[in-house]
Amino acid sequence: MGYLKHGEREYEFEDRLLAHLQFVIGQKLKKQECFFLSWHKPHDQGDGRLSVWLSPYVSIGFHFSGSREPELSKAWVRALNSLAHTPRGLIAITEEEAEKFVKKNPDLL
Repeated sequence: MGYLKHGEREYEFEDRLLAHLQFVIGQKLKKQECFFLSWHKPHDQGDGRLSVWLSPYVSIGFHFSGSREPELSKAWVRALNSLAHTPRGLIAITEEEAEKFVKKNPDLL
């Protein structure tokens, strides 16, 4: 498990998901775009949904527990990127959910 560091807070994510989020978040922040990142908290962390506002003006970092950089899935990146451009913002979804999303929306970016 790795961590997304946002300001003074840390949020835990699985390394492979975190690598995909890093790529999509990096692309949006490079364009000076602000947006929400939302995800569902697992049962052992109290359930519910959490959202944080990301902007180029708040420090953000990515700490991976593994030493190898995971290979990025094109479908997962496409789905996350598409979600990041909606009014709800970037929603952290699983790779399986991303593949279903891409199949339902074949004309994604």
